Amino acid sequence: MSNEGETLENRLRKELPEEVPAAAPGSSGPEQHEEKAEPSLSGRQRLVKGLWPPRVTRAQLIVALLLFGLGFGLAVQVASNSDSGSALRGARQEDLVRILDELDNRTQRLEDEKQGLEDQRTELENSSDQAEEARKQTVEKEKQLGILAGTVAAQGPGITLTITDTKGTVKADMLLDAIQELRAAGAEAIQVNGVRVVANTYLTDSGKGVSVDGNKITQPYRFKVIGKPQDLEPALNIPGGVVQTLEKEQATVTVERATKIVVDALRAAERPDYARSSSQ
Repeated sequence: MSNEGETLENRLRKELPEEVPAAAPGSSGPEQHEEKAEPSLSGRQRLVKGLWPPRVTRAQLIVALLLFGLGFGLAVQVASNSDSGSALRGARQEDLVRILDELDNRTQRLEDEKQGLEDQRTELENSSDQAEEARKQTVEKEKQLGILAGTVAAQGPGITLTITDTKGTVKADMLLDAIQELRAAGAEAIQVNGVRVVANTYLTDSGKGVSVDGNKITQPYRFKVIGKPQDLEPALNIPGGVVQTLEKEQATVTVERATKIVVDALRAAERPDYARSSSQ
């Protein structure tokens, strides 16, 4: 009996799992690794850890780019204005006097034009044969408008402006600035390399040259301008003006006065598509 009891006890011990000792309080168990306690951080260290590395959202990035673009644009504008102002501040006394004379000349031209219109009105009002006087003025006005529209040839005193651009740095906007400056100085007829310049003329860059109203021209660019030479030449040579701008682009510029300039490039008369006379 005793042998059978011991055999049964041994069999039960083999079948039952071994006892596992209870874990001590506060221990993490055998399957868990012990974690080292993180050392305490100071307030400055926690602030640095929160700020770096920075966490940037898409919205914040877009706003930053917009602010950068706005700031860059303002900086460019301020620099441009500073350059214009510095050009005048650094100008010689004779240059400043010439600029003032140019402004006075422009004012005088406007006053003369106003006086001419008033004289025409007076002649019409006082003429005994108003119909004949009106016809004469209409014919004269038609000639003047023909010159402005480029439909008739013109001749008179003026200047020739020649721009030699061997490096290809002169662009359409620079030639347009020259045309605008000449118009402001009283130019009555302008021709560029055989193309008549009129009120709706446009210029665009075209390869190594420039297109005027769709007609490609190449350097040297030769302007034939009818107007008062004493007004046209100084307008181009003011400090920071057309000549200085072109010379900064390494172009060679020459301006010559002449007692007779012939502008003979013509434009076809165009009928407006929509505009009609409002007179009865």
